[in-house]
Amino acid sequence: MPEILFLAHRAPWPPDRGDRIRSWHLFRALCQLAPVHVAALADSQADADVAHAKMAPLCASLTIAERRVAHPLALARAVLTGTPVSNALFRSPAITTAVNACLASGRITHIVGFSGQMGQYIPPRDRFAGRVVMDFVDVDSAKFATYADQDKRQPLHWVHAREARVLGAYEAALARRADASLFVSAAEAALFRQRSGLNADHVHALGNGIDTAFFDPQADFVPLPPRGGPLLTFTGQMDYRPNSDAVSWFARAILPAVRAQHPAAEFAIVGRAPTADVQALAALPGVIVTGGVPDVRPWVAAANVVVAPLLLARGVQNKLLEAMAMARPVVASPAAAEGIDADADMHLRIAAEPAAFAAAVCGLLADPAAAAAMGEAARARMIARYGWDAQMAPLAGHLELAP
Repeated sequence: MPEILFLAHRAPWPPDRGDRIRSWHLFRALCQLAPVHVAALADSQADADVAHAKMAPLCASLTIAERRVAHPLALARAVLTGTPVSNALFRSPAITTAVNACLASGRITHIVGFSGQMGQYIPPRDRFAGRVVMDFVDVDSAKFATYADQDKRQPLHWVHAREARVLGAYEAALARRADASLFVSAAEAALFRQRSGLNADHVHALGNGIDTAFFDPQADFVPLPPRGGPLLTFTGQMDYRPNSDAVSWFARAILPAVRAQHPAAEFAIVGRAPTADVQALAALPGVIVTGGVPDVRPWVAAANVVVAPLLLARGVQNKLLEAMAMARPVVASPAAAEGIDADADMHLRIAAEPAAFAAAVCGLLADPAAAAAMGEAARARMIARYGWDAQMAPLAGHLELAP
């Protein structure tokens, strides 16, 4: 009887951020195929406890270890060992012990790794002959290459350039070890094939989905009180650099032009763990920084326009899928919109430069009927294209298991 070992860099529950949304639905899909043993990390013991309470009844076995390695120590270890910093950050003796125990039981027939950092726990072929599937999600090394290019005059340039190089080599080697490597979009899969030299027989796209019943404007949630002017909303994990860079760019380069035409317009930055730089944006006219909220839906539903001004984005942005499922008009950068199966101007608007972005936002604010029509078309697209069951359906084939 097949049994699956699922390795995750963050415990999938609760599915309240992009990586955990995908890993939770991946985990649920695996549970429909075979008993699943889980070894995962958590950012705190409190997170581990919450995840354990939800997941333990669903798992054949479950280990969740608190991640305790600080960035400076991870960098030092990585330099000394010639390995990626990303791996050092997610190295855990407790996970190693749990993985070894699972493999020693002789019951594991398949291993699924979620995020490249967990590849370090996958044994070589002479220790495990079963099928291995790696869900890289994104090409992380390409992200660090972009950081290095952006930070040429900053102290972190060397760190990011090294990580791009070392992590890229590691990703390629890990993909060659795996029987199938998955990425969140066709564009990411194509990029990885180009960088790794592997072909379409080994590298596949497995898209993200959206829970359109939960992200439904008619769902049961407490709405925000009416506001005095138009609301522009951005949602995301706010200690993640692409998100913090995006809101800073919007608040400083785009929002003033919007407020020149709509003086009462507000920009809400909604998401946990805002950095000091993000919190400082609240001092700018019209900017609100909420920090973590129990439910993002009220802020999305109240938005006249949802904005996604990411300068760097990898894969498919859940924040866009959620806003479109909530029937909200969206203005996104080309990077944020990449990988989403939707038509520009029909389902969302795409703008690259500050003036064009501001014009797109102002155009929707000036024409509520067109904005509402775009939102309804976007929701219909999400329902038709992005159900999680349909997105995860190819997983059984990649594992060579009967659905």
